[in-house]
Amino acid sequence: MPERIVIALSGGVDSSVSALLLLEAGYEVEALFMKNWNEPTGSGQCRWEDDVADALAVSEKLGIPLNTVDLSATYWDEVFRHFLTEYQLGRTPNPDILCNREIKFKAFMEHVHARGASHIATGHYARIERDQTGYRMLKGCDPNKDQTYFLYTLGQEQLASALFPVGALPKAEVRRIAASAGLVTHDKRDSTGICFIGEEHFRSFMGRYLPAQPGAIVTEHGEQIGTHQGVFYYTLGQRQGLGIGGVRNAPEEPWYVLDKRVTDNVLVVGQGHDHPALLSCGLRADTLSWIAGHAPGQRFDCTARIRHRQHVQACHVSLSDDDDVCTVMFESQQRAVAPGQSVVFYQGDICLGGGVIATRISNA
Repeated sequence: MPERIVIALSGGVDSSVSALLLLEAGYEVEALFMKNWNEPTGSGQCRWEDDVADALAVSEKLGIPLNTVDLSATYWDEVFRHFLTEYQLGRTPNPDILCNREIKFKAFMEHVHARGASHIATGHYARIERDQTGYRMLKGCDPNKDQTYFLYTLGQEQLASALFPVGALPKAEVRRIAASAGLVTHDKRDSTGICFIGEEHFRSFMGRYLPAQPGAIVTEHGEQIGTHQGVFYYTLGQRQGLGIGGVRNAPEEPWYVLDKRVTDNVLVVGQGHDHPALLSCGLRADTLSWIAGHAPGQRFDCTARIRHRQHVQACHVSLSDDDDVCTVMFESQQRAVAPGQSVVFYQGDICLGGGVIATRISNA
């Protein structure tokens, strides 16, 4: 009998084509839709309702069974609570990374194994290889869609039970395959931004969970030039939505967030996209995770990303004596290094792992 695979069918084109490719490879395929978010958006709609309808249409077209698993309570406890706490602390978390670690490749994987399936498959743009030392995760072949940044917390156990069928394909080819097979998702727009916010304005969404806390917007010299509604609504380097204009004795140039002072609820701003206060020569990261189960060494050279889709940056990594924290020094200055985001390490196409940015190291 063919090996039984459960595909996480999200209602998007990537997971749809992943299911098709598995069928063509001779696997017995079952589809499972994850319901991770149960709260309505500002329009009163839940995004999952449209997504599950598309997933059902795809499963019927492919002739595979579709079931639904409700993981919304786990998502709320393990992902969303952490998301809110981090923002309250003035950090910028990445819920997609935590979702992959706690939901898709933990709670969902446990559910799949309990159903008797050997592997789960998703529509992520990444690749898995195995050699004599174990499993390795490589970048997706489409550099514009590579999603290893969001998957760096996976370990050997998860990779041994995971498949990424579209990881070796460019996105254009995935859409062509979907159209050729008559899948309704072939021209569906890719989801962007934070999954549970959807098309809703970020500040409007956050205001439902973190009430406004107005405070002063000041220049780097301490002059108040405006008022904000809460420092947790902003990110380092942000330009839009500051509501600053026509400042006396200041040039007509955009303003950017330079710092968020949570203790006194002050937002510090300055002019210039590459303002010196936004540039860092390095960072320190904790909550380290290594795909091989261990770091490549106590000190090593590699490349890294501090945000998704950033071109990899050459750096040197040094681990603390207890291996709990690492210091990363970059060959070139990095703009808007945001505590709470992740730094992810690479050697060529191989994703080594990463950690959560704790502090940035200034150039001074």
